[in-house]
Amino acid sequence: MNSTTVQTTCCIAGGGPAGIMAGFLLARAGVRTLVLERHKDFFRDFRGDTIHPSTLQIMHELGLLDAFLKLPHSKVQTLRGLVGDTEVQLADFSHLPTVCKYIALMPQWDFLNFLAEQGRRYPGFDLHMETEATDLIVEGDRVVGLRAQNPSGPLEVRADLAIGADGRHSTVRERAGFQVTNLGAPMDVLWMRLSRHPNDPEQTGGFFNFGHLLVALNRGDYWQCAFVIRKGGYDEVRRRGLDAFRGDIVRLAPYLSDRVQELKDWDDIKLLTVAVDRLTQWWRPGLLCIGDAAHAMSPIGGVGVNLAVQDAVAAANILAAPLREGRLSTGDLAAVQHRRTFPMKVIQAMQIGVQNRILDPLLDSDKPVTAPLVVRLFNHFPILRRIPARIVGIGVRPEHVHSPQIGNPVGALAQS
Repeated sequence: MNSTTVQTTCCIAGGGPAGIMAGFLLARAGVRTLVLERHKDFFRDFRGDTIHPSTLQIMHELGLLDAFLKLPHSKVQTLRGLVGDTEVQLADFSHLPTVCKYIALMPQWDFLNFLAEQGRRYPGFDLHMETEATDLIVEGDRVVGLRAQNPSGPLEVRADLAIGADGRHSTVRERAGFQVTNLGAPMDVLWMRLSRHPNDPEQTGGFFNFGHLLVALNRGDYWQCAFVIRKGGYDEVRRRGLDAFRGDIVRLAPYLSDRVQELKDWDDIKLLTVAVDRLTQWWRPGLLCIGDAAHAMSPIGGVGVNLAVQDAVAAANILAAPLREGRLSTGDLAAVQHRRTFPMKVIQAMQIGVQNRILDPLLDSDKPVTAPLVVRLFNHFPILRRIPARIVGIGVRPEHVHSPQIGNPVGALAQS
């Protein structure tokens, strides 16, 4: 079958938070951009649905916050945990120096659809759904585009820059031969949803006890639940049976006892295989990786989406002018990695510390736990709650939109 060839300035593999945000910002800055997304829509359950204050601040800087917050969402202003029998207030976002002092819980498909709609208001933005990047187009030592497959057949996209934003199982980074450093993760996560009743607790929180961790995110009429298991332990969980798994949930959160039967079979429970890794080098001539394709994050803190967005903002800030003016260099690509490496390494180090010092010992014991002193201090000294709130809510070296808006977008104003 003959392939179709298209020409653009920047081609992005992956329509997740990093890819769509980068595509939107580059098109807004006058760069012709084509985003390739392998699914036919953005509707996938149990994806990262936490929009942190740093991302909400970016929406504010773009003048889109009011329109964005019209989408259905709930707010998390504090994070709590039940460690053994002790309830601990872990984070308080009310003191953050941001417009929104909370985490917004919003289905990721709504977030991505919103960004795609904003991107389409600029003539340089194009999004091809059901189009999967399968390989690089290389001439000499330079990447000059991406090969892809869609329902119509093969597609070749020639571009000055290809961006791999296709997630932790990135085809782009594998085809590029990038070296990956695996930092290890002692856990995997089982995702599920259970209905929420009016007399349930209001707060999003975690339950640490009996060798298990359950995180329950308040999504209004249901709980989005994450049950942490030992790495590679899914087969053992299934061997014990669904009734035993339901019992583990109730043991941690007794108020869920009247609805765990909603988990009718294993199809209602989705496995997330946790990986924490990073590329030694994110780029080669004509190619750059960002987001999970450059650094897969642990789900601890729920920061993966927001780090991906920060990567996209930094990439647009640094690359928009060189791409628009036809003077992109490897130095520009290296500058993106240099800008984002420090915050990525700091957050990964913190995640690894929590994994090794808290979660690993927890998963090794099925006995009741007692909240350690350092955790109990959060209840006695509220100022301590600002530290995890800052790390989770804003992160390290937050990005701000400096890429310009070139020309006027078409259609109604985003705020209307």
